[in-house]
Amino acid sequence: MAEVAEAPTKTKKKAVIKIKKEWCKSCDICVELCPKKVLEFRGRYPEAVRPEDCNLCLECELHCPDFAITVEESDE
Repeated sequence: MAEVAEAPTKTKKKAVIKIKKEWCKSCDICVELCPKKVLEFRGRYPEAVRPEDCNLCLECELHCPDFAITVEESDE
């Protein structure tokens, strides 16, 4: 009888999104570019309201003109 190999299970990588409010000019670029709509404005600054949906594409970080946002893969 042949053994059946099990496919490895994929675990979704979690993102840690940090926004430096002292650098942010509230330009809205990060909110508009996020394909998963992770970011929303709450008051004057954007916030990661759905970080569990982040796919680590880095569009927000790469296009922020003020270098105010960083996205890192969580160790968890």
